Amino acid sequence: QVQLVESGGGLVQAGGSLRLSCAASGRTFSTYNMGWFRQAPGKAREFVAAISWSGVRKAYADSVKDRFTISRDTAKPTSYLQMNSLKPEDTAVYYCAADLSRSDWALTGRDEYNYWGQGTQVTVSS
Repeated sequence: QVQLVESGGGLVQAGGSLRLSCAASGRTFSTYNMGWFRQAPGKAREFVAAISWSGVRKAYADSVKDRFTISRDTAKPTSYLQMNSLKPEDTAVYYCAADLSRSDWALTGRDEYNYWGQGTQVTVSS
């Protein structure tokens, strides 16, 4: 069983930064593909960023490219989402997700992930 716990959300002014963390349980974290998604009120959950288990492959939604950076620390084991130049439209609940397929891909589809965290709220004020 894999458990994912997000942290680091909060309230920030537009233009500010936050770093989200996703702590993962499980002895084989080094082989998990990891992803971040977000869901704003009244909207579907959408892809934000993903990183393959090797860290070689990364993918970003167009709306966050050049502002957000995904990374991972296998030793901890934790995945991070560094968010800079935040905008009010980034306001959402952010979820991390894990895929245990060992495929070493940066997966962008919700259905490709096996496990999800409970989410952390990010609110960006204008």
